[in-house]
Amino acid sequence: MTHALFEPITIRDLTVRNRIWVSPMCQYSVDQQDGVPTPWHLVHLGGFAKGGAGAVVLEATGVVPEGRITPQDLGLWNDEQRDAYRPIVDFIHSQGAAAGIQLAHAGRKASTYRPWDTTHGTVPASEGGWTTVAPSAVAFDGYDVPRELTTEDIRLVALGFAAAARRSVEAGFDLVELHAAHGYLLHQFLSPLSNHRTDEFGGSLENRARALLDVVDAVRNEVGEGFPVVVRFSATDWTEGGVTLEETVQVARWAAEHGADLADVSTGGNVASAPIPVGPGYQVPFAAGIKQGAGIGTIAVGMISEAFQAEQIVATGQADVVMVGREFLRDPSFALRAARELTVQIDYEPQQYHRASVTK
Repeated sequence: MTHALFEPITIRDLTVRNRIWVSPMCQYSVDQQDGVPTPWHLVHLGGFAKGGAGAVVLEATGVVPEGRITPQDLGLWNDEQRDAYRPIVDFIHSQGAAAGIQLAHAGRKASTYRPWDTTHGTVPASEGGWTTVAPSAVAFDGYDVPRELTTEDIRLVALGFAAAARRSVEAGFDLVELHAAHGYLLHQFLSPLSNHRTDEFGGSLENRARALLDVVDAVRNEVGEGFPVVVRFSATDWTEGGVTLEETVQVARWAAEHGADLADVSTGGNVASAPIPVGPGYQVPFAAGIKQGAGIGTIAVGMISEAFQAEQIVATGQADVVMVGREFLRDPSFALRAARELTVQIDYEPQQYHRASVTK
């Protein structure tokens, strides 16, 4: 028996073996605050590839040092970092999975402490932090006021994303995801709640989308025509005066026209106190709305934790792919388990684990 969740998907020159992918999940585990991945990342990410995921997408990775969420985040702004990803990518490939990386700039939400640290807010320079930047000098709740970016700064941000995308290709990654969600820099430009500019990067939706579209253009130029580019959106700010689904549909349509292939659809993150009605699959309708309204393939995320739930999302056309986070943390072999629960015959369960396979 076949199921939509385990059908391959082809995006430009890449074919991925199934539609159940590992969502980017920050680990805050860089040892030397130099952005270089460690053995933790190899084992953490390699387990998902071994566990049957179609694609494993690495966590938010700073395209410039000041773009990191925390000093312990991954980076991809130099060749030493690029070279350190190659063993991770090679292992993911050896297990039959595709390797992706989420390129990010945290903007005003950068230079923070890790979630489990006892101190919260902005890390001071004396502890390895830095001055944050944003579209406007408007602070995220509880964080320092950022410096407003100049138009030249914004041009350099696009170049930073492009250079990181080039290094992604050189490291062997199969796709890149551009992070324009969760209140990070490109989302900050899109939202009127954080973008108070009056120049060509503020005001109208077209102007607020300009920074993102410039990044998509720069990345597409750098990676060529055959390489998949995904954009992660927050479809709504869940707050009056913020980004709406209708606006995100339009921006996703523009992104597709500029060379994006899939919209990874999340929500929220730009307003600390936003009233978000969280529950299983609560963000899936936004992926369905963007898929229908923008004419771009979508990825659904958000509390997708069961095989039949994931199958239903893809089989009914609400999204082309599901990205799973927490359930993969609980069970790195969730994709193999989903195949067994859906009675799908696959040929990529590791032979080393044959004693634990379930045959019917």
